[in-house]
Amino acid sequence: MTNQYKLQKLAVAVGLGLFSVTGYALAPEEEQVMEEVVAKATRLQGSAASVIAERKNQAFVADILGSEQMSRTGDSDAASALRRVTGLTLVDGKFIYVRGLGERYSSARLNGATIPSPDLTRNVVPLDIIPSSIIESMAVQKAFSANMPAAFGGGSIDIRTKSVPSQFTSSIEVGVGYDSSADDGYTYERPSGNIPKKLEDAIVQYRGNFSIDNIIKRDGITATETQTVSEIAVATNNELLKALPRDLTIKEQSLDPKYDIKAHIGNSFDETYFGGTIGFLAAFSYESQWDSADKSTNIVSQNLTDNCSILLDTAEDIAASCYTAVKNSSVTTETERYNGVLNFGYKLNNHSISFNNLYLVDNEDEVEVGEIQSPGGSNIYTIVNDGRADRLHQFKYEERTLLVNQVIGQHTFVDYWGIGADWQYTESEAKTEIPLDASYRFIDRFEDGVYSGSSITGDDNRALYNYTDMEDNVKSYGGNITLPIYNEGYELELKAGYDFSDRGRYYTTSSYTVDNDAGSSITINDGSHSPLNNASYLTDAFIEEQRILVDFNEPSAPDADDYLAAQKIDAVYGSFDFIYGDLRFSGGVRYEEFKQTSIGTSSLIFGKKELDIYYAPEKIEAGSINDDDLYPSLAFTYLGGERYQVRASYGETVVRPDLREVVPVAYFDPLTDFRTFGRVSLQSSPMKNYDLRYEYYADNGDNFTVAAFYKDIASPIEKVLTANDASYNATFVNGETAEVTGVEVEWMHDLTYLADGFFTSGNITFSDSEVSIDPALAGNLTNPTKRMTGHSEYVVNFQLNYDSANGNHSGSLVYNVFGERIVASGLGGSEDAMEQPFHAVDLVYTYYPNFNSKVKLKVKNLLDESQEVTQSDIAVREKEIGTSVSLSYTYEF
Repeated sequence: MTNQYKLQKLAVAVGLGLFSVTGYALAPEEEQVMEEVVAKATRLQGSAASVIAERKNQAFVADILGSEQMSRTGDSDAASALRRVTGLTLVDGKFIYVRGLGERYSSARLNGATIPSPDLTRNVVPLDIIPSSIIESMAVQKAFSANMPAAFGGGSIDIRTKSVPSQFTSSIEVGVGYDSSADDGYTYERPSGNIPKKLEDAIVQYRGNFSIDNIIKRDGITATETQTVSEIAVATNNELLKALPRDLTIKEQSLDPKYDIKAHIGNSFDETYFGGTIGFLAAFSYESQWDSADKSTNIVSQNLTDNCSILLDTAEDIAASCYTAVKNSSVTTETERYNGVLNFGYKLNNHSISFNNLYLVDNEDEVEVGEIQSPGGSNIYTIVNDGRADRLHQFKYEERTLLVNQVIGQHTFVDYWGIGADWQYTESEAKTEIPLDASYRFIDRFEDGVYSGSSITGDDNRALYNYTDMEDNVKSYGGNITLPIYNEGYELELKAGYDFSDRGRYYTTSSYTVDNDAGSSITINDGSHSPLNNASYLTDAFIEEQRILVDFNEPSAPDADDYLAAQKIDAVYGSFDFIYGDLRFSGGVRYEEFKQTSIGTSSLIFGKKELDIYYAPEKIEAGSINDDDLYPSLAFTYLGGERYQVRASYGETVVRPDLREVVPVAYFDPLTDFRTFGRVSLQSSPMKNYDLRYEYYADNGDNFTVAAFYKDIASPIEKVLTANDASYNATFVNGETAEVTGVEVEWMHDLTYLADGFFTSGNITFSDSEVSIDPALAGNLTNPTKRMTGHSEYVVNFQLNYDSANGNHSGSLVYNVFGERIVASGLGGSEDAMEQPFHAVDLVYTYYPNFNSKVKLKVKNLLDESQEVTQSDIAVREKEIGTSVSLSYTYEF
């Protein structure tokens, strides 16, 4: 097979891929016929240029990321791929920040439909669960248009999954990987099941109170010849405790390497009865990965000494003067992901319908072993040569699933003025279950710095068991009708549509405490065995001999730890797109009615009294938002021929509180480890968005873009921070005003004048923000005027790319960095907690031994950077990331 033939086939594939992502309305049949293709671009430079063409034709500012571009950078999921887009940064490997703003300022849709989030703490979908292997392209729209949801802050992301192919396609891919931080780690035998039924029944029987007195009262216990009333009640409590998983012995061992497998098959067939085409696409992938990282979390004292304002000579000096508590731990995580796609499609002339089905599973099992020290002298023990430390063992297994069933229709009525119509109906369900979340605390003893044993002392060093379930269901449907009008000298497109989504979420958690009822110190390890085995100390004999008891740890009314939430959005819009000569005017208006309510509840609802407390009208009203408004948009484009165009746009949008943020229920934010509380009466944040953009396109595929943007935000939602001796707390407030100003630069430039086969692409964003918060809303807020939470002053993406002349080799050196950003606002004199820049350098090399095969090598985090959060110039959180290497082989049949 000649190289020319290879490139011709590749160009055809690029052309077909471009057609598949140009929108939902079908083009006329004659425009879909491709008589002849001449390939003039290299393999990957050509694919990058193809999505530029779609972006150029958009009425509103948008960036397009195609499947080939994702392959080039070696990104395995939607989240990591999107950080390559201008002005986008990735947080915790899951959430996308657009133009330096937090994840609340971005939204994600799947093929134009709203989908639920399996994340326990946010409405937005954690994009790491969507593998790049099922994505055809992603469109990031940064300027609001009337057909987009009004909850549009920094941008809206539409993930377009791969559709039914026009001809037979099949492939299989296998890969292995190595992570420098995952040589050795901690493992354990995970128990199966969720909350033991014995404990569920006991909650009802004892009304959530497992105390000895209440058991005696509820069971009507009387003494026997051999046992007192109290002894019988203790034995009953012990049987409840024994129902909990207690054999949680930790082992330190070598970890398995990463491995994955992906496969797909698809085809289309002509049917003779109606003369249409039937097609299907089936895909499957599985991935298993271990990670081990050292992590430290340090609590900065709110009464800082003067020494904390400068760098001290030693870490011990800093700790002694600045920290209230120091937690050092090692975390081992096993991640297992698999997904399945099954799509069917039917096409007849200018009409098509497709049935898309997606099932994603993301399981994470985490073991943490840590020690908490107190250099500042609080009540937590301090390690010295002869001293003690508070040891933590934590086990957490989380299962996340996302199921999407979708029907999409596309129609063009050629005989009726060329009217185009598209519609979608989607039902989706996200579930998160935590069938195991257990933590143990012990006091370790040391002699001459050597471990000599462990003990427990009453409530200060108890065991905790938590069980969590969350279900999020969304029904989404909508449609658009387009009328094209062509006349001599101008083109006009009129568009109208309807969009509806109905969402319901149910979150429940149950917690159990295990306490030493006697309150006195009990030795559980005399130093004869490893402290890693301490978590299995709750044997039947130990429980009975030492009077160890369990209790249901549910807050009493009116406090809550569960919640119910519902949300409905009804929207209609009308828009136009008018082209006259070199001028293009686009605009529209959207009417959106938004209703949301969140109610804090509890498992301890046994009668009318509890119902009246949790479902009181004033509580429902405080946790509800009911808005309806008009959201206009307007864009102007000057079409400077094939070389350049100038855009300007204006839009009014809104940013709304998450479901959980308006309920006074506590949860731990996985991004920060901060215990976070919702706040009732949080309000939505209206926004005004201004964009100005210049785009230049050269004949050889080079392009250059520079843009400026400004956002004016009323009542911005901000996270504020407080601290106690051993942990951070955070909550939310509405600020008074906020604004964001920035400039973006993007380019793709051929470097063949320096060396054959090389070209560069990248983008840089510089921006600034300011938010003003009324200190009365957040107590003793340190900085009432500051940058917005999550905002980075700069974001840089750079790629140096290579394509060999024969098409057999390609490679990319990829660099990404963001400026420091506020994690949470400081209180009581402590400064804002700041996440520090992370310089990510990745290398991707692909070898194509023939047209059917490819071998890909990826090296991630070449600089071996670590994540760090600082407060008052002191490191408060650090986590190792490590360098990873992976190798994969793909064969296309």
